[in-house]
Amino acid sequence: MKNRFSGMKFSWIYLLLAIAMTACGDGNNNHPDVSQIQVNTHINRFDKAYFAIDSNQLYPGLLQVQADFPYFINDFTANILGAGIIGNSNKILPVANQQFYRSYAPVYEQVKAQFDDLSATEKELNKAFRYVKTYFPAYQVPVFVSYFGPFDAPGAAITENAIAIGLHLYAGADFPYYTSIEGQQLYPTYISRRFSKAYIAVNCIRVVEEDLFPEKNDAGGPLVEQMIEKGKYWWLAKKLMPDTPDTLINGFKKDQYEWCKTNEGIIWNLVLQNDRIYSTDPGTIRDFLGEAPTTPGFPSAAPGNIGQWIGQQIVNAYMEKNPHTTPGQLMQLQPRAILDGSKYKPR
Repeated sequence: MKNRFSGMKFSWIYLLLAIAMTACGDGNNNHPDVSQIQVNTHINRFDKAYFAIDSNQLYPGLLQVQADFPYFINDFTANILGAGIIGNSNKILPVANQQFYRSYAPVYEQVKAQFDDLSATEKELNKAFRYVKTYFPAYQVPVFVSYFGPFDAPGAAITENAIAIGLHLYAGADFPYYTSIEGQQLYPTYISRRFSKAYIAVNCIRVVEEDLFPEKNDAGGPLVEQMIEKGKYWWLAKKLMPDTPDTLINGFKKDQYEWCKTNEGIIWNLVLQNDRIYSTDPGTIRDFLGEAPTTPGFPSAAPGNIGQWIGQQIVNAYMEKNPHTTPGQLMQLQPRAILDGSKYKPR
């Protein structure tokens, strides 16, 4: 398992942004029986242990937390606090730890009640990771650990030994920090509206996808190939979470998702205009892929990142014609092969 957390100080990896309200098959109607697969998805509560430290004994308390969470403590101190690992020669860490604790303990106090019980999230993770083990039996399901803050740290990240869940990005869309001027600069409303517990499991699956299949550096490829490459990840997420609503996979609002389904042919025709599907222009790529409240040049009902959704539909069309392709094989296919094999022509 690759460490996607290392070297990051107050930076976010994924807000992973995948969510849905309408359960639609999207080419994933045949699901294997996973009832006999056993995985452990208990979430170890680093956040509770850390903020239970006596504020008058912060560094000794940190050493005790180290004993209980040896697989995560250095990721926390080095990559979240940005203060290096625990050691007698580290004079920066005690100061950084004190500053962080005093800044975030009052914030954690405001929200800890809503995170007291994560059993529903553990059940979601358990079901999803049974599918992971079914399709990718060699993959080692990691330890799960939750932490809290700072606000620009990841909502989900892979470390050397765990999947770290940043609860500070799941406090609910109306949480005061998210709606503050500072919060909006970091996370505009079209992103922060997804900051609730419903998104934890999907975000964890997304980092596993990236662990299994690191995204290719295809920045120079034409738009249609980039759409399909990114669409593969939404397709795989749905395959691993078949009962999860599609708006939890793609991050669209329900009405945006319904608009896309109703107007798939119109969307494709708009993409085809002026041969944009073959464009390598960074501005065009940005218009169709990536987070935004809407897609430029489209009706206001259209969501941002509509290119990835179309990419997913092309993958669906390919899989309908090639149902014996395994998820692992699909993820390794070149986008052009998927496009040619899909014969994609939506109405």
